[in-house]
Amino acid sequence: MRCLLSVAALFLFVSVGIADDAREPVGIVSRIKVLSNHCEDVSSPEDWRRTYIRDGMTDHDKALAIWRTVVRYRHQTNPPNEYLSPEKNVHDPLKTIHVYGYGMCCCATSNACGLARCLGMKARGRSITRHTISEVFYDDAWHLVDGSLMNYFLRPDGVIASADEVMQAVTRWHEKNPGYRGDNAKLVQFAANENWKKSGPALLATCETFGKNGFNAAGVHGWHATMQEYDYKTAGEYECLPSMGYQLNVQLRPGEKLTRNWFNKGKVIDWTDADILEGGQRILRLQRELGDKAPGRIGNGVLQYEVPLASGAFRGGALAVENLACTSEDGAAPAMHVKDPDQKGVYIVRMPSSYVYLSGTVALKAIIGAGGSIVVSYSENHGLDWREIGKVTASGDQTIDLSPHIVRKYDYRLKFELSGKGAGLDALKIVHDVQHSQAPLPTLLEGKNTITFSAGPPEGTITVEPNTAPGSTSWRQLEIQNFHAVVNNAKLQWARPQGRGDMTLRIPAPGEIVRLRMNLGYRLRDAKDTYTISASFDEGKTWKEIERLKGPTPGCTQYLTFADVPPGAKAVIVKFEGKEVNTACLFGLRIDVDYKEPNGGFRPVKITYVWNEDGQQKTHVHVANRPQETYTIDCGPKAVVRSFTVELAE
Repeated sequence: MRCLLSVAALFLFVSVGIADDAREPVGIVSRIKVLSNHCEDVSSPEDWRRTYIRDGMTDHDKALAIWRTVVRYRHQTNPPNEYLSPEKNVHDPLKTIHVYGYGMCCCATSNACGLARCLGMKARGRSITRHTISEVFYDDAWHLVDGSLMNYFLRPDGVIASADEVMQAVTRWHEKNPGYRGDNAKLVQFAANENWKKSGPALLATCETFGKNGFNAAGVHGWHATMQEYDYKTAGEYECLPSMGYQLNVQLRPGEKLTRNWFNKGKVIDWTDADILEGGQRILRLQRELGDKAPGRIGNGVLQYEVPLASGAFRGGALAVENLACTSEDGAAPAMHVKDPDQKGVYIVRMPSSYVYLSGTVALKAIIGAGGSIVVSYSENHGLDWREIGKVTASGDQTIDLSPHIVRKYDYRLKFELSGKGAGLDALKIVHDVQHSQAPLPTLLEGKNTITFSAGPPEGTITVEPNTAPGSTSWRQLEIQNFHAVVNNAKLQWARPQGRGDMTLRIPAPGEIVRLRMNLGYRLRDAKDTYTISASFDEGKTWKEIERLKGPTPGCTQYLTFADVPPGAKAVIVKFEGKEVNTACLFGLRIDVDYKEPNGGFRPVKITYVWNEDGQQKTHVHVANRPQETYTIDCGPKAVVRSFTVELAE
């Protein structure tokens, strides 16, 4: 009986949320995860590692696991640009997996290097002829794993060859077979009918991803491309600056819902080729062999928040509520209104997303008294600065276009300042189009589908990921100065010390800080060039050293996690102390501050699936009443999944 009571007490504790005041209703549920038996859990680097890496695996097996990951979740095509590093493209492997699902060779190289380094393995990028490739180091040798053109080559002893070994095989063949070097058409013709395997270099004949005529599964590159790209004399190391730190953290408040679709409306960041946008399965043939069951690749979803004003539930999901009342509290109208007309009413709401914003609108129904107004302001740097984007001076429905401000963003804040007697809101709805990849989604297939739901710890994240070269960005992306960086005897560009110098960033969080995560892309050319990274949780009175980066290296990236955070800390100052003898630069910088959501916990979550069976729409609704649940969905013949939505149950 004691055991049963303990379990019941624990469930009650989890249900109301892990908060200092258990009487407060849960305002936000975090790390909402929905998986099916047809997808993998790759929500975070740790989840990826649990999915792909097994105890006792050799480094050879780990290298192939990295290759399979990059190939399965990324298609070779025009890359998306977020302009957050000198490379401009998206170089975070988890962001590639969940948000985009495509990129170019430098993107694949960075993804492979990032995952390898996450496992503690040495990895590097290299620039060869019209191509960038990745190699992983183990057993005292380098080994080529090309996730971009989807190949690797095995030596006679079964070991993955290095890029230089491939180069030697290619150049020797050209020396013995003059007339083909650099001639794409002749190489394509030569490779036909498996001649590439019979008469080409023996090392290349081991490739399992070249088809009968030498093309890879996407039908673009293949044996002929390899015979040109690896025909080089020298190939220097090229650091593609992988950015680690992105994690899938779906968070929901009452009135908020996220719909992810196995189709798109033609909306993407930048542009991409029609074949991948249309979801043609021909180009994704190898991805399907590796387990991708999605009907296409690019998805357009919708994140919307219909703020529950009248009930007062908006308070639990807000960053600040000042001098405001709601109908359920005092019986007055409108739904949210100024309490003391002589003072401003302030409502600040944060809109974080795990998926990149493509567009957005604010729709509101305002009630304005004589001389009153509602001013709407926007912040893209976590409330450090605000700018007015709308002012309402008359009652009625109003719409504000957020798209010029939020494209390529994942997080922003809105502030509503209500002035005057009777000023208030009767309705407030914030709607966004987002881009996501279909590949990692929990798809449904014909037959029995097992769905696993879970909600994780009540944690949120504040991310600081600026471009560290002021003046170099496009599309209004944030630069280092936008986060109020302070430099001392250092250049703001690349945080470059002038002899000895430092840069500091102060980052406040909405709740108690749990841990810091950092991704640092740097150059330290001399053995005496260094960066020392420290953190202060008491406004600079004391410091804790996190890491010391040392040269010599022309370029490297390191991902750090720091959990030695004192209880109650709600702000951190991160300091980068540099010593430059030759060259010290920070090319890539991402800081993730994980914190405990003040009103976080668990409450029931509704999951709605929509699919078609032979042209007829079908729907399945499940309410998860516990933080971990498993259930099944049966789909009939010719089932094609369309969408799934998560929202808090009423």
